[in-house]
Amino acid sequence: MNANYPIMLQLEGRKVVLVGAGEVAERKVTGLLGTGAEIIVVSPEATDEIQRLAAAGKIDWQQKSFSEEVLKDAFMIFVATNDKSINQLVKNAAGRHQILTIANDPEGSDFHVPAHFQRGRLSIAVSTGGASPTLAGKIRTQLEQQFDVTYEDYLEFLFTTRQWILKEVQDSTLKRKLLTAIVSSEFLISEDRDADFSRLYKCRIKKDNI
Repeated sequence: MNANYPIMLQLEGRKVVLVGAGEVAERKVTGLLGTGAEIIVVSPEATDEIQRLAAAGKIDWQQKSFSEEVLKDAFMIFVATNDKSINQLVKNAAGRHQILTIANDPEGSDFHVPAHFQRGRLSIAVSTGGASPTLAGKIRTQLEQQFDVTYEDYLEFLFTTRQWILKEVQDSTLKRKLLTAIVSSEFLISEDRDADFSRLYKCRIKKDNI
């Protein structure tokens, strides 16, 4: 068995088609919200949540049976029906340039979606390679407790501070020391990270000039 290749995709402006509109499709749609993707759901019936999202203009629910033309220009395809013949029909209709996943058929899919959660800029995904989505979900829950909401503000601090260091600090040794220092636990739990960084920077500069 070949190993999977993990990757984070930019979906803004990309067409993503979901065939089926049950609970599985609903979870996939929820995960796609906020990516900027053009989300199209194709199914004669849909869950209440999918209908609500369509009514709010967040997704395009095409209330009809699957036909090949809905895949035109699609970048990514999710197949989430309980009808194996429809699943196979969608797979056969997909082009070689399109990536497709079929619910409950990892071997017949081009990709699968790992158990995932977000803390601002921090994104953590867990996969068991299709062996046990239940275990992946359990591990995700444990990680959600470890990496709590504190990390949202912390990642914003790391982002802006790193950009400043890369732009303003010319000395490579000092740059490396500062980038290492800001990922310490002291900055994670700090109540005023900007002030603490300012003191750290001044201290390093003073020390290097002695």
